[in-house]
Amino acid sequence: MKQKLRSFLMVLVPLTLVLCVSQTFLIQKLESSHIFYLSTWSIYVFHFIATLIVYTSVVYVNNVFSDKTGFAFMACGVLKMFATIVFLLPLILNSKETPASDVIAFFVPYFIYLLFETLFVVKLLVNKP
Repeated sequence: MKQKLRSFLMVLVPLTLVLCVSQTFLIQKLESSHIFYLSTWSIYVFHFIATLIVYTSVVYVNNVFSDKTGFAFMACGVLKMFATIVFLLPLILNSKETPASDVIAFFVPYFIYLLFETLFVVKLLVNKP
């Protein structure tokens, strides 16, 4: 289990750093025309922690109940969607501005992290003992 998490983190940490720095530079260029409600670092802290929790949970379930790994991934995906709604609730309730650019700034990395999680979980499922 530790080896799987270590290899996952060896990719997750650089991915997070590259995406966060890239988005920070992009946001700085766009900030003259639009002020973003959510900070870039808070978006990436959320994605990093959520992705790490999901993958750790799926690896744990894979070690204990290897036939339930897919169900664990789906359940964690649903819980992550609820966590996303809670995270975005201040933005949703903010009626002063249109949050379209903030939503895009959140969901582009969301889907990149989701693809990343899915690839590692598929690798986990294929390499069943």
